[in-house]
Amino acid sequence: MEPPKKSGPRHRPRSGAQKPGDGRARTGPRSPRPAPGKPRPAAPHAANPHPARAAASAGGKAEPQRIAKLLARAGVASRREIERMIAEGRIALNGEAVATPATLLASLHGVTVDGVPVNQPAPTRLFLFHKPSGFLTTERDPKGRPTIYDKLPADLPRVMPIGRLDMTTEGLLLLTTDGEFKRQMELPATGVPRTYRARAFGEVSQNQLEDLFEGIEIDGIRYGQIEANLERRTGRNQWIEMTLTEGKNREVRRVLEHLGLQVNRLIRTSYGPFHLGELASGAVEEVRQHDLILFRKSLKGTKG
Repeated sequence: MEPPKKSGPRHRPRSGAQKPGDGRARTGPRSPRPAPGKPRPAAPHAANPHPARAAASAGGKAEPQRIAKLLARAGVASRREIERMIAEGRIALNGEAVATPATLLASLHGVTVDGVPVNQPAPTRLFLFHKPSGFLTTERDPKGRPTIYDKLPADLPRVMPIGRLDMTTEGLLLLTTDGEFKRQMELPATGVPRTYRARAFGEVSQNQLEDLFEGIEIDGIRYGQIEANLERRTGRNQWIEMTLTEGKNREVRRVLEHLGLQVNRLIRTSYGPFHLGELASGAVEEVRQHDLILFRKSLKGTKG
């Protein structure tokens, strides 16, 4: 089967818009999604050495906070990665190794990462990346398999993926410079919807898919509300669109396999109000600051 065509807006949902995959009009009920605005293609990024594997700039805030949180907010790494770096003695304060990620600081003045001073942080940035199949969503792989960082442009700042896509899953992957924003987006309580299109072999009815709206338990794991629609069939293959908010590990594949289907292609088409649209495979586009600010204000549990 030929790869499905991609069409439609990248950042905002639109009633009746065509979906990446088959050029057909959207069918079935749709849940409302917040729209932060009408993003435009980003201006060219400032050139940097490939920062995905390099130290990032950082900074501090007026009120004392844990050093792990400050460094994550600055984009150095995720909190978990920073905790590992502290355990390895790679982070120091005024020349002495930091003993615990719970160390309280009002700023990152005097903090170094691998001997490199940490500077004032830049504003949070968010990028849309069309992840191709065949790449791991990780910085490096012990087995030497290709990762998304082998595919990203060299002029990006240091970025971290928000959530993960399996090696064989393609489509929209959000990348950010802000470790705290990454953490907030990944929390199930934040409730950001993700939409996928799956091509699966086997037989399933719309009624079976609609039952997923009540959630389902598989092998002791409870999966929450899923909105699923059968789009079209081609022989014994069918395209199914699924929207969920938890994003548990391999959730789409496990749910469909539980229904007796074999997933042979999986594409994430949107994450919150940000859409894959016509973004080419392997391409990156930045979200405008105005739209990012509006979106962050719309998140559950976000102040102001």
